[in-house]
Amino acid sequence: MPRRRTDAATAPQRLRATQTRTAASADAAHSGAVVEFDFAARVQSAPETPGVYLMRDRAGRIFYVGKARNLRARLRQYLSRQDERFFVHLLGELLGDIELVRTSSDKEALLLENELVKRHQPEFNVKLRDDKNFIHLRLGREHAWPKLEVVRGPKEDGAHYFGPYASAQSARATLRQVNGYFGLRPCRDTVFRNRRRPCLEHQIGRCPGMCVLPVERGAYELSLRDATWMLQGRAGELVADLRQRMASAAEAEDFERAARLRDQWQSVERSLEKQHVALIEEDRDLDVFGCYRQGGRLAVALLRLERGRLVGTRSFAMPRAEFDDGEALADLLPRLYDRGQAVPDAVLLPLELEGADALGEWLTELRQSRGGPRRRVEILQPQRGERRRLVAMAEENAEQAFVDKLARLDRAEEAVAGLQRKLGLVRLPVRIECFDNSNIQGTDPVAAMVVFRDGKPDKAAYRRFRIRGMTQADDFATMYQVLARRFARAQREGGELPDLVVVDGGPGQLKMAVAALDDLGVTGVELIGLAKARTEDADDRGASKRSPERVWRPGAAHPLILPQQSDEVLLLTQVRDEAHRFAITFHRQLRGKRTLSSALDEIGGVGPARKAVLLLAFGSVKGVRAAPEEALAALPQIGPALAAKISAALRQG
Repeated sequence: MPRRRTDAATAPQRLRATQTRTAASADAAHSGAVVEFDFAARVQSAPETPGVYLMRDRAGRIFYVGKARNLRARLRQYLSRQDERFFVHLLGELLGDIELVRTSSDKEALLLENELVKRHQPEFNVKLRDDKNFIHLRLGREHAWPKLEVVRGPKEDGAHYFGPYASAQSARATLRQVNGYFGLRPCRDTVFRNRRRPCLEHQIGRCPGMCVLPVERGAYELSLRDATWMLQGRAGELVADLRQRMASAAEAEDFERAARLRDQWQSVERSLEKQHVALIEEDRDLDVFGCYRQGGRLAVALLRLERGRLVGTRSFAMPRAEFDDGEALADLLPRLYDRGQAVPDAVLLPLELEGADALGEWLTELRQSRGGPRRRVEILQPQRGERRRLVAMAEENAEQAFVDKLARLDRAEEAVAGLQRKLGLVRLPVRIECFDNSNIQGTDPVAAMVVFRDGKPDKAAYRRFRIRGMTQADDFATMYQVLARRFARAQREGGELPDLVVVDGGPGQLKMAVAALDDLGVTGVELIGLAKARTEDADDRGASKRSPERVWRPGAAHPLILPQQSDEVLLLTQVRDEAHRFAITFHRQLRGKRTLSSALDEIGGVGPARKAVLLLAFGSVKGVRAAPEEALAALPQIGPALAAKISAALRQG
């Protein structure tokens, strides 16, 4: 008999096949044919096996991806309206096709669904909108002298990963602490290769200086092990080991080494004193989830415990969670751990989860692939005792997250509805796009587009533009070019159009935006111009006044002045200021790159390779300018003659 392929091998193959069918469905949708979907016939033809189903609208776009242990039974729930989610009641108008992908097991269905949701980002699936890749500390083994470094998201590269951390600041603070305790190499590989003498870190006793000095390999490996134990939460074992090694060194009359070990264990003990007391007597790592719901809005909180101590919390807000809590968790957990959340020994949930066995099996394999232990990850629903108390604590945190995140969303949505009323818009401005330009005397002209959805930034939809064919500043022509490029691309690719476009400027910029959309034949998109408040002349008492924010509508002779302390004006100014920040940041990046290149590129004999050597050694053109000629001459490919030439050219400006 032919051997069945493993889940890990089949899931990517099924994903590629699904992508091919997706492209074919989109082509069919663009052909203009409209076919009424026969839901009942699709249910009858569905297999009674595990698998994944993809729901498409009548334009061929995927709006929901789900998994099921029995595909026919799951689709029958939709047909009989047993599912209470909001979008289920719209299926008669929305649904154009259901694509089925059979899998050999529940776990393979879980893997495939996760991949498809990540790729297609369906509208009605749970999304982790507020998460970038999680921040970790990485200890790789590709270098002869390994080092710890801050990275985003673990990879399957054989390295050890620790975390995740709540922020880059906390990760770097931990990195500095561990490097200081155990004397690990802090420098980058490029600096390590080019170092000629010990650095300041060695002089203050924080690094053994293995870049230029002979260092015992075994001693450094022991330091790496100590750092690993501390980052893994085994600080108690580490303290005991350090004290034993200190006593051995003192008995051998190696008092200098004994003093270093004493300082290490005292530092580790002080860090232990700062940690919270244990919430539970537990020798395993736990992730505890809690839910809090009001109507169609749901907040989920995560408490991370390492050996009974609370080491971190996270929360997730779902403003449109028509699905029940169990399905929300079943969708959230795979995406959370796949994106880098450290896999614990056990996951505690407030309710029973469908497919918990498949999820536990997948988490076990995921942890092993990251170098973790082989012990099976358990998915538990405690009913009593200390673990149930932890779940209750997570539910209280979820309620607080609901207040902190979703209650603020109420105010943002009220501001969006207020904009529709006060500006007389035809549609509710759910998606708002704002455009702004940035340049200095015409140099490095750029523009930026920011997107607010439901009154909140949607940073994944932000776009940046380099302005083409302009040699001098022209805000009007820039605005026309940017709007024309943005909407022409949407017409070519079928992209989502905004409900409202906000232009940073007055009637002139607004006229250019109107002209761009008219020339392309774009309809159904409303535009306004937002003119900044400005400081007016001082009155008789010498006090200056500030004019109000003014909203311009196309064709209007006078601007609309909204109440300046209203939520609507606050929302518009937030949108405009975010566009300005995004544009000027991009402009500074381009200008900095141009300045950095030109200063060295204008020196004869300094090509790309030598420029790279200089910047790696001194960090910036300013650093090269301040370096003595002897230091420049000591670099490879430079030499005394070129060093003198570089030094003279930079100091002359």
